Amino acid sequence: MIGTFIFQYYVYTVNLNSLLVSIGLSINLLVAAVFSIIWGVVVDNKKPNKYGKRRPYLLYGLPIWVIMSILLWLPPWYCPKNNSMFWPTAIYLWVVITVKSIAGTSILIAHASMYPEQSQTDENRQKVAAVGTIFNIIASILALLLPLAVQSLLTDPENVKWWEPSGKVIIFYIPIIGVAFAIFALVGMILSFFSVDESFHQTSYATQKVKLSLKELFHQMNIPAKDRKFRKFMAFGFFTGIAGRIVGLIIIPFLIYVLKFRGTDYFIYVIISFSCKFGWYFFWKKILEKKTLIRTFSMCLAVSMIASFLELFFLIETFNFEVKIALFIVSYGTVLGCMYAFGIFSGPLFSELVHEAAAEIENNDMDEAIAAISGAYVGLTTFIGSFGPALASILIGILLTGSNQENTLILTLCLCSTGIFYFIALLYIRKIKLEKRLAEIKPIITEPKSEVFVE
Repeated sequence: MIGTFIFQYYVYTVNLNSLLVSIGLSINLLVAAVFSIIWGVVVDNKKPNKYGKRRPYLLYGLPIWVIMSILLWLPPWYCPKNNSMFWPTAIYLWVVITVKSIAGTSILIAHASMYPEQSQTDENRQKVAAVGTIFNIIASILALLLPLAVQSLLTDPENVKWWEPSGKVIIFYIPIIGVAFAIFALVGMILSFFSVDESFHQTSYATQKVKLSLKELFHQMNIPAKDRKFRKFMAFGFFTGIAGRIVGLIIIPFLIYVLKFRGTDYFIYVIISFSCKFGWYFFWKKILEKKTLIRTFSMCLAVSMIASFLELFFLIETFNFEVKIALFIVSYGTVLGCMYAFGIFSGPLFSELVHEAAAEIENNDMDEAIAAISGAYVGLTTFIGSFGPALASILIGILLTGSNQENTLILTLCLCSTGIFYFIALLYIRKIKLEKRLAEIKPIITEPKSEVFVE
């Protein structure tokens, strides 16, 4: 909800200048980029305790993240009618979103870096990726369902500033929804904490302690940075991150000003989102059963690229509403469905690349080799991947300044520009050549060795 609606909320309702909002979103991503490296290396070198190695980090920053996620929807000041460059509101947004980012990154990196350790067979990785993608689709539908339900209540969706009748409706309902989702996330993360078993760390780590300096911790980032295959994977994340951010920021203004949605029309989007995401998910999952990972991934990116360019037809103003909806299903529905299917491929591909790198380490214990680099790989991936959305946020913030917020030409061109970034991502994915697939990784427990940890 934060990723797709916070821009809409602060720009179109709170009345904060789009450039200031985009700066805040970029700060959020850049802080996440830096701290993803820090947390990634820290969790790799954390001394395992009775709760595990990475598992405790699921809870450390959780209270702060929940509080900041709630405060984000409750700015104490709204921008005056004639002053969208109102600095108290801008600074409040920047501070809250920065603190949220630091706390949230500690959770995200710990959670993501568990994946290569917990899932060590090709079959299991595909199952985990499939289930994870399903949950991601459901989350994306819920994240926009309630805000769009609020939009359907508005008598004048094109005028929603906080002092206007429609704006007052948004100011009342959206914070309530934001608080509900934050609590929902809190419960979900607690359940994740209790579902993870990291007891294997207790048998593979020794009691001897070796201290690492901060410089030595950052030196570990050289491992994924020097991995040529992994650099291509990170490039994919960078360019698809740009495309995904553009879609998230543009879609609601696009529905309002280009498609002219009113009242119950917003539920058309919910139906399209639900059917296209699940439809393309099952389609690509079926294709993956018959073709190789890289080839299927490349096909998915190619379809996304072509569908993105079809959105140029929205520039033809003579189309009636029904034709626009049909075009929206074919173009945007395809992009949306393929975008949320990326998880089917990227999760197993990431895990296989980490396993390939771990196999080259001079260590007979695969568990220890993976544990030593998994966080660094996740951290650097998040670091590079955060720059794409940050760049996209700044560009969209500049383009939508002033009256451009309602300009149908700019909104349409922004949305179809995602095809360019999907094309570049496709070029990088096609260059990745995997070794013989590691279909079965057998954990090996060796004699206790010296342990590296962070105080």
